[in-house]
Amino acid sequence: MSRRAMSYRRRGLAAAMCVLLAGGLASAGGLIQPNGLSNKDVRPLREVPTIQVPQVDLAAVSREDDARALAGEPVRFAIPNDVRIIPENDGTWERLDNDRWMWRLRIHAEGAQSINLGFGRYHMPEGGMMFVYATDGTSSLRPFTPMDNEAHGELWTPVVVSDDIIVEVVLYEKQLDNLALELTSINYGYRGFGDLVERSGSCNNDVVCPEGDDWQDEISTVGAISTGGSIFCTGFMVNNTANDLTPYFMTANHCGINTGNAASLVVYWNFETSTCGGTPDGVLTDFQTGSFFRASYATSDFTLVELDDDPDPDWEIGFAGWDRRDMSFSDGAVGIHHPQGDEKRISFEGDPVVPDTYLGEAPPGNSTHLWVSSWDDGTTEPGSSGSPL
Repeated sequence: MSRRAMSYRRRGLAAAMCVLLAGGLASAGGLIQPNGLSNKDVRPLREVPTIQVPQVDLAAVSREDDARALAGEPVRFAIPNDVRIIPENDGTWERLDNDRWMWRLRIHAEGAQSINLGFGRYHMPEGGMMFVYATDGTSSLRPFTPMDNEAHGELWTPVVVSDDIIVEVVLYEKQLDNLALELTSINYGYRGFGDLVERSGSCNNDVVCPEGDDWQDEISTVGAISTGGSIFCTGFMVNNTANDLTPYFMTANHCGINTGNAASLVVYWNFETSTCGGTPDGVLTDFQTGSFFRASYATSDFTLVELDDDPDPDWEIGFAGWDRRDMSFSDGAVGIHHPQGDEKRISFEGDPVVPDTYLGEAPPGNSTHLWVSSWDDGTTEPGSSGSPL
């Protein structure tokens, strides 16, 4: 799909390529409402077939996550469940009017904090829409439309904060044979992304605090990400020498994005607390989904993808700069990141940072990285991986 023409506020961030140390429609609650919430003439929810997702053993998952942390693996927030669900065999169809049909499927994941979905096949015909929303209407995503059709043919959703959701597709009758939809992954979210309990350390600084006032341009480049519906990290938009606003996005190699799963990338922009030190109330509505793998290098722990589409101009997302020259970092460093998948934080180091090797020999090693021995204000944690320095 061709990218929309747009303009960004160009911003710069002195971030070297070697610094990945840490480790068109309104929302469904706006202009367009799903029929399941707004149309009293459709079948009641009790008549919609339900997929029951196995409940997660949180104690066992916690032990697994501890082992993952010791192994240096990225933070997990959801347990994937492989499925094969297609409208031809599953869910229920009903006629809305003379021209339109609706398909619905209910998904229940007892005790889940959130649910997100992976469609291994997604092609929405002209005039069609897909809604994903909590059955009680408390959480919903924007409608997915033909604008979300991509060359890789997949669609991965952000989280819906609920353990009971509806997938709803509305089509014109003449387009019924042109729908291609296959749900292949239902992901049981058990922490992060909507958790009212902060997981990261209390020493972290919210980016909306006064400490972040001088770094707003840089803050706008950073997003929280999920891949495969189950792993979260941090990443950032990065400029290129052509200055043509190609939506390149960089993260850490150990976050696990590759040619096989780049389409599953979901970026959450502007996921921030509303007040300094306040309740973790960041919203997840500024999201985009899907990317194409472009490059990676394990030695320097970077991965570069190109997002399927440009970020919405209303989100005011910036681009980080980069410089491959040998540079001195005697003035210290600033890190902007999403520790433990929490809302965006900012950390400060006033002492010089030291060239180092990623998980390798003693400094200076091959100088692919910069080592912060101890943050003066704030910290980095699992989930901060992929953030710029």
